[in-house]
Amino acid sequence: MRATHLILTCFLFFSMTTGIYAKDMYVSGVTRITMRTGPGVSHKIVAMVTSGVKLQILEYRKDWSMVKNADGKTGWVLTRFLTEEVPKALMVERYKKENERLTSKLAAAEETAKTLTVQNQELTEIARKYKQLKDASASYLKLETEHKALLEQSREQEKRIENLEQSNNSEVKLGLLSGAGVFIVGLIFGMSTRKKKRNALLS
Repeated sequence: MRATHLILTCFLFFSMTTGIYAKDMYVSGVTRITMRTGPGVSHKIVAMVTSGVKLQILEYRKDWSMVKNADGKTGWVLTRFLTEEVPKALMVERYKKENERLTSKLAAAEETAKTLTVQNQELTEIARKYKQLKDASASYLKLETEHKALLEQSREQEKRIENLEQSNNSEVKLGLLSGAGVFIVGLIFGMSTRKKKRNALLS
């Protein structure tokens, strides 16, 4: 029972001393600090860390903290040289990159707007030409209808003329025949009259 209590106490003490895990912090104030193999100046230096570099906290302690840098190296650094505040130089660099990103995005948006403007003008021109074609088609259909109506009227006039010509031809023929008949009858009558006169003179 005492052993279990001792293990629990040690665990709580270790938790209180280690504190924060996998938290990002930055090197502050100084130009460079040492990263060592253990929590103390007697341990070997594994890397030099410059001011403003982001480190990942693996084990946080009051005096020394275990960290990992961007290259994946792990070591111990003095906790007093760490801060959660992002360095101003790094913030300026971030703002600069963000400004470049937004500027590039704005330029792309402006280019897209120009493209859309050109496409809108093209669509407007296509709509105008389509309306002209539609109006022309309507006019053509109207002219075609009127043309068909005129053709129909022309055919009817031709039929009427043809009927009139046939009627006139029949009347002319009838008149000629009537005139010829009258002439023949008159000729026969005249010849008969002359013959009678001649016979009367001879008797």
